[in-house]
Amino acid sequence: MSHAIKVGDSATLTRTFTEVDVLAFADLVDDHNRIHLDAEYAAETPFKQRIMHGMLVGCLFSALLGERLPGHGAVYLGQSLKFKSPVHFGMKVIAKVEVTVIRHDKGIVTMATTCEDNEGKTLVTGEAVLSVPWLRTPVAGALLNGAASRAALQSSRPGRPQ
Repeated sequence: MSHAIKVGDSATLTRTFTEVDVLAFADLVDDHNRIHLDAEYAAETPFKQRIMHGMLVGCLFSALLGERLPGHGAVYLGQSLKFKSPVHFGMKVIAKVEVTVIRHDKGIVTMATTCEDNEGKTLVTGEAVLSVPWLRTPVAGALLNGAASRAALQSSRPGRPQ
């Protein structure tokens, strides 16, 4: 749990989704949309074949964040997702999370989230925000905020050298 994290740290997870995965997910979340389950129906859509549930693919981020980076004890505060390209059965998906911002005063980490196929085509993009309690350093945050407040106060006084 309590390990150091810095901006630029990243983790990846590779997964190829199967028929069993899709059926289990459809049953779990009660999403039986024919685009995911019915090959004949899907053949008549712009995708021409069945596609994965977008949220099934998005769950790879949850696995990465909860198990690898930051890891156990981190809690999701939010996640945005943009689905750029469909994920088809048997397609290798490479999910990546990368630390972009750390708020030590609050113990909050922001991460870029992406999924690509094995040829580097972007499938999903987004951003995750997590509470990471072991990174919280309120004293450092208070000192930084205090120093910034003092500097702002001093620079706003008339007749003071800048």
